[in-house]
Amino acid sequence: MQVQPYLFFHGQCDEAIAFYQQALGAQLNALMRYEEAPGPLPVPDGWADKVMHASLRIGQSEVFLSDGRGERHAPFCGVSLSLTLHSVVAAEKAFAALAEGGRIDMPMEKTFWAQRFGMLSDRFGVGWMISCR
Repeated sequence: MQVQPYLFFHGQCDEAIAFYQQALGAQLNALMRYEEAPGPLPVPDGWADKVMHASLRIGQSEVFLSDGRGERHAPFCGVSLSLTLHSVVAAEKAFAALAEGGRIDMPMEKTFWAQRFGMLSDRFGVGWMISCR
């Protein structure tokens, strides 16, 4: 079993692919456009050449991408990124930096599973769980 991120770029997927190729050395494994799919698809007019599905290899990871189906950009909800650091000082520093302008949901504290653990939403609304084992 494997969990892979699937990112939607709302009409800018080709730009995102080119950016990740240049910035990260990502390799394009697969690319399918809506015009290649059989039958009519529920996408807006002018979206035939948009990316229905793409796969990028970034290091040892595979990330899926799409333009979506013409829907508007939706905020992140129900998702947190987990960041594990190797020292208490580094964990507290990262927590403070990410919390600047955001919202602390659980202050950094010692827990039974970690030297420090805390949860927050950054100024962009992205949820973070910061820990130090």
